[in-house]
Amino acid sequence: LIWFAVLGVVFVVLWRKGLLEKFRVYLGKTREELKKCSWPTREELKVSTAVVFVSVFLLGAFSLVVDAIITNVVTLLM
Repeated sequence: LIWFAVLGVVFVVLWRKGLLEKFRVYLGKTREELKKCSWPTREELKVSTAVVFVSVFLLGAFSLVVDAIITNVVTLLM
């Protein structure tokens, strides 16, 4: 019950300050801009996701190998 009262007070304050109208205008402009975007197809998205997964795997493997080499070199020098 208290939460409904708090939300009601917050809503009234935002409405009186005109922030709800500004937010409505912001959402309208955002929708207009999103309509101008070119979205990838499902197939393009699958390929891009696969490329990201492979790249992350290769970078992780490279980091693991370089870390092992550096660890061995430092161990030998000490």
